[in-house]
Amino acid sequence: EAAAANGVDDNHEEAAEILTDLVQNQMSISSGDATQIAEAQTTALQQLLQQGGASASKQQAVQALLDAAMKGDASVQQQLMGQVAGEKKQHAFWDTQPMLNSDDKKDKSIKANSNNATTQPDPNWHKPIVPDKEKEDLRQEPYNMPKGFEWCEVDITDDDQRTEIYDLLYQNYVEDDDGCFRFDYSRDFLTWALTPPGYLKQFHLGVRSSKSNRLMALITAVPAKVRVYGEEKDMAEVNFLCVHRKLRSKRLAPVLIKEITRRVNHTGVFQAVYTAGVKLPGSVASCRYYHRTLEARKLVEIGFTRLAPRMTMARMQKLYKLPAEPNTKGLRPMTPEDVPAAHKLVVKYLEKFQLAVVFSEDEFAHWLLPRKGVVSSFVRMDADGVITDFCSYYHLHSSVLGNPKHNTLNAAYSFYNVAKTVSLTALMKDCLILAKNEGMDVFNALNLMENDDFLEELKFGMGDGNLQYYVYNWFCPTMQHNDVGLVLL
Repeated sequence: EAAAANGVDDNHEEAAEILTDLVQNQMSISSGDATQIAEAQTTALQQLLQQGGASASKQQAVQALLDAAMKGDASVQQQLMGQVAGEKKQHAFWDTQPMLNSDDKKDKSIKANSNNATTQPDPNWHKPIVPDKEKEDLRQEPYNMPKGFEWCEVDITDDDQRTEIYDLLYQNYVEDDDGCFRFDYSRDFLTWALTPPGYLKQFHLGVRSSKSNRLMALITAVPAKVRVYGEEKDMAEVNFLCVHRKLRSKRLAPVLIKEITRRVNHTGVFQAVYTAGVKLPGSVASCRYYHRTLEARKLVEIGFTRLAPRMTMARMQKLYKLPAEPNTKGLRPMTPEDVPAAHKLVVKYLEKFQLAVVFSEDEFAHWLLPRKGVVSSFVRMDADGVITDFCSYYHLHSSVLGNPKHNTLNAAYSFYNVAKTVSLTALMKDCLILAKNEGMDVFNALNLMENDDFLEELKFGMGDGNLQYYVYNWFCPTMQHNDVGLVLL
């Protein structure tokens, strides 16, 4: 059966490649050759339909493309080509990985509503897709690098190497589609992100040029305990996959992923969690970013937002104006003495979500104790000395590119928040005030956990894209955005 399936896939891909060439060539053919090209396209499309094995959506796309070919509508053909020819190749690497929805593992029975997942467990859920292996059964040698490149472990505690990481990410990591903003992870932020309790240097994996010794690529992982539905698992949080722009054609990213997987597996861990702004096979949940304007004039001047029709700058500033000080009495920065009680509060709150981090007290202290310019957290304590409310955000700024007036977009990102004695909306309004008082221009939040409760009332605007959550090598039902209780940097 596997061989037969592979044969269908190979034939499908071959026919799709032929079809791609035909569509591209059509743009430059003479009118005398048009009939022959149309006939060849029709034949290729009919071959795709007859083969079967494709999804219903792809079959519909093939049929639509067939209709367009018979009508000679080149513009419609180009729009549909990605669904027919490109889809098969788009995830050539990820389709080989043990992910929830890979084509060879897809089973509609796992697409259950998370609300009944724990009461009616399916025997296929809540287990590894690929069983754990003994250490001697794992690949022992690192994966091969292309000629001229070699593996290295990057020491984040070394000033020079930390600067190398900063430079690589700043020049080659996340940038918006319009080229106006680029993430600017500070060196202190990178130290915080990569040195939680139990971190391992061998998980800070780099690729250097053999000739210049320059850092050309990076992938990192840090340890975390994560609960997926009722199962707690030691996992790796994978982040900062970055390849220098000049090396994108070398196909280094799949090798980086396979090598970090090999290294993590050698520590006895076989699951990982990560997020991506693009849709890859196997996402377990999808969340949306929302943005709350704090400094209206600056955000308009840098192009982050714009004035709506019939909206003046004065009216916009009034719309987003906040009080000068928080309203919740006793809300103050968290201190080391607060950690045990705050940890207990937050961990208990996270139990209600289906995908959540399970902090140890030391991990909670690392991730949530205030660090200037990195993370801010606040607690409220009642008269009996019990911490009842908690809010936090981390600082991740972006460079503003090509703007004559501003160089930096100062952004706060909602982290973990628990409201017991006030409403979550009231607590988060105070969080906005605190962030603005720290010089933030915008406050960002995902619609995970219970954040839907305050987004509209506090005038957050919906962002452009989704953030996909992935759990590597774990079989479980997909879930809704408000089932997620995990924030990754």
